[in-house]
Amino acid sequence: MQAGIGTPTRASTSSLLATIVSQDDSVFSHLAEELTLVADYKAETERLIVRMTMDNNWVPFNERPEWDNIEPMPQDDGPNPVVPISYTKQFREVMDYFRAILAKDERSLRALELTAEVISLNSANYTVWHFRRLVLEALDYDLEEESIFMESIAEMNYKNYQFWQHRRWVAEKRGPVAVPDEMKYTEVVLNDDSKNYHAWSHRQWVLLTLGGWEGELEFCTKLLSQDIYNNSAWNQRYFVIMKDPSRGGLQAMLESEVQFTLLAIHQAPANESPWRYLRGLFKDDKLSLIRRMDVITVCLEQISDDESSVHALNLLLDLVSIGYEPSEADSGTLNEFVGIWSSPTDLAGRLCARLENLDAIRSRYWAWRRTMLPIATRA
Repeated sequence: MQAGIGTPTRASTSSLLATIVSQDDSVFSHLAEELTLVADYKAETERLIVRMTMDNNWVPFNERPEWDNIEPMPQDDGPNPVVPISYTKQFREVMDYFRAILAKDERSLRALELTAEVISLNSANYTVWHFRRLVLEALDYDLEEESIFMESIAEMNYKNYQFWQHRRWVAEKRGPVAVPDEMKYTEVVLNDDSKNYHAWSHRQWVLLTLGGWEGELEFCTKLLSQDIYNNSAWNQRYFVIMKDPSRGGLQAMLESEVQFTLLAIHQAPANESPWRYLRGLFKDDKLSLIRRMDVITVCLEQISDDESSVHALNLLLDLVSIGYEPSEADSGTLNEFVGIWSSPTDLAGRLCARLENLDAIRSRYWAWRRTMLPIATRA
């Protein structure tokens, strides 16, 4: 279906959003969100119209000669259903024939076609997906053809659990030959919805089960170059560093990842993701973190540039709490910001007080954190 004149397509809306946000994030962010909703609603409406058109061309089973020998099995709601569901005639008839086939455990080509019809009406029906897999195995069906079917179904809802479980089953059956298709497919989905949990989960499963690590770190870098705030890409990057057998683990990648992260912090200091990522790189060796002058320097630089930098203050508080003792030069910078402090515990307390004022939503957390400081500092 073609978009009407003057109706925003998803691509044109994205372009408009980029222009709007680049002009003034604070003023136009709400308008940008509303335009996205309009585009999503339009796309969903178009899909619904297509589905309705398909329904109008539907042929009842009593007009299909190949189903003459099957007695439909109506749904048993009991003698006195409390709240009977008002199914459409098409849905009721399709399900009646599916129940009949399921009861016979008929694993035939017509049964496969019937499961496709059921799924087109209710793609969340896990029973029909399971039966479809049984039929595919019995027929030794071409799984590349099944991949084409899955893509047509996915267009209805990219967040359907049953669809992604089925896609995983098909990929596992196909083996390593499926890797390029699966990586390309998840990339397409993520281009449309960069935080689609199902796509990321499937991509990670493919990497762990079938391989395809080559280029995955570069893929994460590309996504972050497009949107440094993409926390899902940061998560995937950490997954690759920790799990890719060809990279030698975290220790082999530590220096390059620290430098990449510090650069990202300089690029967008208000972005929480690289600050969290930096902690993750040292989560099993926190003492090494307090010896990293480049990390300490970025904290002090950010505080000097912006005294309200919650993320820099937060990390600095963590560093002090695990044993960081500022040098004389660093102490001068901190004295200008929090006042003259007498001990690491005093410094940490002043940082907490500062965070209580700056981070109102979590002020009670910072107050609690302050009560824990003597214990944390001694540890």
